[in-house]
Amino acid sequence: MRTYQINSEGYYGEFGGAYIPEILHRCVEELRANYRRVLDSDDFKTEFDSLLRDYVGRPSPLYLARRLSERYGCTLYLKREDLNHTGAHKINNAIGQILLARRMGKRRIIAETGAGQHGVATATVCALMDMECIIYMGKTDVDRQHVNVERMKMLGAEVRPVTAGNMTLKDATNEAIRDWCRHPADTYYVIGSTVGPHPYPDMVARLQSVISREIKAQLLEHEGRDYPDYLMACVGGGSNAAGTIFHYLDDERVHIVLAEAGGKGTDTGLSAATIRLGRPGIIHGARTLVMQDEDGQITEPYSISAGLDYPGVGPLHANLAATRRAQVLAVTDDEALRAAYELTRLEGIIPALESAHALGALSKVHFRPSDIVVLTVSGRGDKDIETYLNNLPTTLQA
Repeated sequence: MRTYQINSEGYYGEFGGAYIPEILHRCVEELRANYRRVLDSDDFKTEFDSLLRDYVGRPSPLYLARRLSERYGCTLYLKREDLNHTGAHKINNAIGQILLARRMGKRRIIAETGAGQHGVATATVCALMDMECIIYMGKTDVDRQHVNVERMKMLGAEVRPVTAGNMTLKDATNEAIRDWCRHPADTYYVIGSTVGPHPYPDMVARLQSVISREIKAQLLEHEGRDYPDYLMACVGGGSNAAGTIFHYLDDERVHIVLAEAGGKGTDTGLSAATIRLGRPGIIHGARTLVMQDEDGQITEPYSISAGLDYPGVGPLHANLAATRRAQVLAVTDDEALRAAYELTRLEGIIPALESAHALGALSKVHFRPSDIVVLTVSGRGDKDIETYLNNLPTTLQA
């Protein structure tokens, strides 16, 4: 049977691996040697599951969106990761990695963040576990996500603005890696998505797989079967998408639809549609699809969403696209904004701009009335209110 899971060498098909400087080899190898042993241990599972239940508030609801179902001619469920503590799926991964770091004897935690949700989640768990926390965030994102910046500071984290490049997620990741190179002995790097050198893509996917595990149980309760016809999620680096599809990767009854950030349009030069526009290359320690020029220099991505403007993508998702296991759709800023307001007006749910891209893909797929669709709302839109108000779709301006 064909599998889309990672192989023993840390690759998904031709994508993945660990391309790292020598100074980080010991850190990454130590992580690779320990992560499965720890994640599969009974004491880790007990503590992780307890915190997910009593601290995060899991399981997150699987909500039947009746009015959206009528609009799109299917049975549409929303997986409500926006209702987690801290407002997004990021907390699942942050808790798991901090528990791993503690078991590895690391006390200094660094992380990168774009939209700020991973930074907030990491700062939250560091406060809970009494660990030092340093968050790298591009200056552009610091300005447009200032509420999340203040939340991180309130939680006791040090937020370090990054002024290199176009001052967004890629640049924050670069600085976090430089920090790790300078402090390899005592520092643990909590990567927020399914990117980076092996074992990070697999580890993050496994920690986020609580999402698909719950979907299976909840669908069985709601529909009498444990699989949908369609799974839909937004993808930047790809952690919420990986968690949504993890237990369905090899179940080809399930259609996987990934929505990436089309920005102003994939032909405008202002886009973050990495799968559509990227070519194989190396970024942040992994071989994946990368937005780059003819000389192999990384080109700057653009999206209205701070969490999706990354010039790479997780190797899992690159492989799903290359093998056509997943259908990948580019959703523009305007399409995402319209979809966000549609969800708000029809269901009373304000989604994060990242999640709005998955919602924007609904109009691009032809569903049958019998289709069961699960779409993950990866985060809530509190952090994006100013952007929404400053970009009100013309159809709603009255």
